[in-house]
Amino acid sequence: MSTVDPFVGRKDELKVLAGELAHVQTTGEGRFVWICGRRRVGKSRLVQELVESSRAGYVFYQAPRRSRAEALERFRVALEESSLPAAELVRAGARFDSWPAALRLASQDATPEHPAVIVIDELPYLVESDDGIPADIQEAWDRALRRRPVLLVCIGSDMRMMRVLTQHPAELFGRPTRELVVNPFSPRDLAALSDLDAVGAFDRYLIVGGLPIIARSWPDRAARRQYLERALADSSSPLVVDGMRILDAEFPAELQMRRVLEAIGHGEMTFTAIGRRSGVANHTGLTSALNVLTQKGVVHAGLPYAAPPGRKNKRYVVADPYLRFWLRFVGPAVEEIDRGRSDLLLARIEREWPTFRGAAIEPVVRRSLERLLPDERFGDARYVGGYWTRTNVPEIDLVGAAEPEPTSVSFVGSIKWRENAAFSRRDTRRLIELRGQVPGAAEARLVGVSRRGFADDAGLDVEVSPDDLLRAWPEP
Repeated sequence: MSTVDPFVGRKDELKVLAGELAHVQTTGEGRFVWICGRRRVGKSRLVQELVESSRAGYVFYQAPRRSRAEALERFRVALEESSLPAAELVRAGARFDSWPAALRLASQDATPEHPAVIVIDELPYLVESDDGIPADIQEAWDRALRRRPVLLVCIGSDMRMMRVLTQHPAELFGRPTRELVVNPFSPRDLAALSDLDAVGAFDRYLIVGGLPIIARSWPDRAARRQYLERALADSSSPLVVDGMRILDAEFPAELQMRRVLEAIGHGEMTFTAIGRRSGVANHTGLTSALNVLTQKGVVHAGLPYAAPPGRKNKRYVVADPYLRFWLRFVGPAVEEIDRGRSDLLLARIEREWPTFRGAAIEPVVRRSLERLLPDERFGDARYVGGYWTRTNVPEIDLVGAAEPEPTSVSFVGSIKWRENAAFSRRDTRRLIELRGQVPGAAEARLVGVSRRGFADDAGLDVEVSPDDLLRAWPEP
């Protein structure tokens, strides 16, 4: 197993939190940190690392989907078991019947030398059951906590709700003193975590995504098949169970939404195909489900990118690489895994891996390339997308331009993520043929991305290797 520092990719975020706590200790004034990020990316672990390394007194409250009375009782129990001075007050019989009173009690007797850290994990769960929670937190912050040596931390995985809760005219607008987004691990983080080369990092990223727990479950030197044999043989392994946990937490009672997501995960990309496979025939219902999935960031909806830009032919793909792999392979095979026939699933993965990998790497390459820009090799391009028509003729992996809605195209490109074959002269000739069918791309530069290098006579304007793509991401 990996022996690399488990906080690879999180040092900057930890430094931000430590700075907020230091401000409390220096000034005696409260700080309010608002943390959001997708599920399973390590938000809670990050804050736990802060409080343990600082040795500050703290209460770590895992919010439930329960009534106000039950939620308050759980907070009382968490406070009683905490390392805050208020724990003694609770054990001595102190009680509260409102959130403002509970938060004031939690901050009782805090000093700059020994500040109180109050953590509310998965705040959206509380809000789902009690829409008065934001006003209660506002009252507690405005009337008491901001003038006390307190670090209040609210964490949430529902990115959409976390944004709404702090936008005008919401009660918490302007209250957090620091907002922090915890992103999944990048391919470069994975490379550092397990000492991988660029090819290995990207291939691993297409299976585990950027989820730290799953990434750390992959032994450093284990090949793909070796890891999958072990992980899929255990129905409680992170690779198997985290997908179920994400769906259960994100859509606890949304069966229709899950069917739509499963259809996209299977590989359906168009509105009609998704409706047919999911069984959601109602146009309004399907539109609503797709809108929610895109707003939550679970699904990405894209339009053809060219000059002029496409206005139709929207395509939907699962945004997270791990969830895309899980929905395509693991989720539909849970029953096989449970009855000890993971060998059947493994055979399907091995058989379909080249095709799956070829499609799954495309959005990762686009994001990586966009991080490289601006770069004079790519002309004036600042944005990267793909181009397609309803019939998929032509279909271009990469289109780069200077504006979100461009008037001209800077480059067109092709991705060849093959196991052994290099990018050939024949691949370039095909790209030239397709370039002439992309609006605004007649003079666009030719870009190739290859997993296994380029032929000497490839004839491209720009050759991009996995090492180039990996360097586009920040160093851990």
